[in-house]
Amino acid sequence: MRRLSDGAFHSGQDLACEFGLSRASVFNILGQAEKMGLCIHAVPGRGYRLPGRIDWLDCADILKQLGDEAGRFDVRVLDSVDSTNSALMKAALEGAPNGTVIAAEHQFAGRGRRGRTWHATPGGSLTFSVLWRFDGGLQAIAGLSLAVGLAIARVVNRRSAHAAQLKWPNDLIVGYRKLAGVLIEVQGDLDGPSFAVVGVGLNVRLRDAQREGIDQAVIDLDEMGVAIDRNQLLADSLREMRVVVDAFGRQGFAAVRDDWCALDAYAGRPVSLELPGSPSVHGVAAGVDDNGAFLLRGADGALHAYHGGEISLRLKAAR
Repeated sequence: MRRLSDGAFHSGQDLACEFGLSRASVFNILGQAEKMGLCIHAVPGRGYRLPGRIDWLDCADILKQLGDEAGRFDVRVLDSVDSTNSALMKAALEGAPNGTVIAAEHQFAGRGRRGRTWHATPGGSLTFSVLWRFDGGLQAIAGLSLAVGLAIARVVNRRSAHAAQLKWPNDLIVGYRKLAGVLIEVQGDLDGPSFAVVGVGLNVRLRDAQREGIDQAVIDLDEMGVAIDRNQLLADSLREMRVVVDAFGRQGFAAVRDDWCALDAYAGRPVSLELPGSPSVHGVAAGVDDNGAFLLRGADGALHAYHGGEISLRLKAAR
């Protein structure tokens, strides 16, 4: 795919010779690429090419864009992986250092929150995971997914005229359409060393066929008029995540709570909160507390804190 994105046509025979494959293997690989969401131009007598430039992820370029921050991260770029979170969790258990990053062009088992599938197209999405280690125990990690969501929103909003907002606990939305999501997985002791693997999926350029396979309204940076090289986007995201996580490490989520609430898309809106194994509860969204718990104001006027669940507007929002 990298060869086909150089703007020139390449014959099946040339590709077979260059990569040491049979013509049949080349044909099958191109078919697999199309199933992954890539559009390939095939012209008899000329060969194959991708219709547009793709800014493929490149480790050296990411480190260059990080500049003075490069030493804080161990960046690894993979062509394909089951899930960046799964790969980084394995690396973390084997002793990978704080700041290890795994980014991938393609995930064949990408995961979202609550067991959902995360859909991503090579070159059209940014999917990566970052390892953060803490000394204060698992309780000190409460609210980390919200803090990371804030960091990504800041990066997007510096470049977009369409403000990204936050949906508790882990989504970035624009006009109630999903732009990005955060998946956090933690391990460690209640009072001792612990770590979090924080996965981020960000829609950059989604194709129509891919949108049709997603069970919710989505938006991407291209639709928002944001043009940015994905290597730069990843570097900017890592830099801002480091700022937020450093503050989080010193003071917990309380350090960024006010900033998160300023971008809360549901504040003051009537919502339903779907709880696992329990009936939904209704009320008015009232932000989050210092630990990142969702605050719901009930009919009696009292505030109730929830640490899990899925919120939605009680009245259908425009999509």
